Amino acid sequence: MPATAASRPLAVVTGPTAGIGREFAERLAARGHDLLLVSRDAARLHEVADALAAAHGVRAEVAAHDLTDPAEVEALAAALAARPRVDVLVNNAGFGTLGTLARTDPARQAAMIQLHCATPLRLAQAVLPGMTARAAGLIVNVCSVAAFLTGPGNATYSGTKAFLRLATDGLSAELQGTGVRVQALCPGFTRTEFHDRMGFAPTNIPRPLWMSVAAVVDASLRAADRGGPVTVIPGLRYKVLVAGWRLLPLRIASFLTRQGPRVRA
Repeated sequence: MPATAASRPLAVVTGPTAGIGREFAERLAARGHDLLLVSRDAARLHEVADALAAAHGVRAEVAAHDLTDPAEVEALAAALAARPRVDVLVNNAGFGTLGTLARTDPARQAAMIQLHCATPLRLAQAVLPGMTARAAGLIVNVCSVAAFLTGPGNATYSGTKAFLRLATDGLSAELQGTGVRVQALCPGFTRTEFHDRMGFAPTNIPRPLWMSVAAVVDASLRAADRGGPVTVIPGLRYKVLVAGWRLLPLRIASFLTRQGPRVRA
């Protein structure tokens, strides 16, 4: 029998208007999940919600919140905690900055730390009581291979992603035996709007290092379906890169990171 609106699982996706977040929303809707889509761009949220509801016959709600604002995060957390059920939470919202720490706008840095670190944990905290009571649920924290390696101009971004990856590891240990699963998804270079929004074109990144959003989300959902590892690194090339990076002498690693994406003139 087809699932009714009351019986369908609910997936909450932050940053769902493009890229990895949009792909998660599409896949989860195709699996029969109702959606709650969260970002600060209300117009784009409604476009995505309407398209997914029409394509998959699910209910797609929107919640326009600036997740860099602690007060708005608290409002969203309260709304999630009051829901009868949240089955999947995808903490995907994020952004990058360009420039050294000394030249980074302090407000921009604070917003990144809030969005990448505090917000995902607060939203997880809001949905966990319901998940543990049902002995089921999935939380995906979208991190990055930058959680394992860094370079000039990437200090804060890498630091926030490393924090979220380790926090996810710790949360997984806390949830052993509860039936609730958590995942730190750590993709490499992915074809999305992310780099354009930062204002650079990474033209010197070898083509084999680029991944599609479909491949990234495939890896995440496949691992979740199989009860796979907490940390998921899509693509064999990135698994090898992360494993090998720690074996490199610091001088060589520093040189290689300086060969990264170049700023647009």
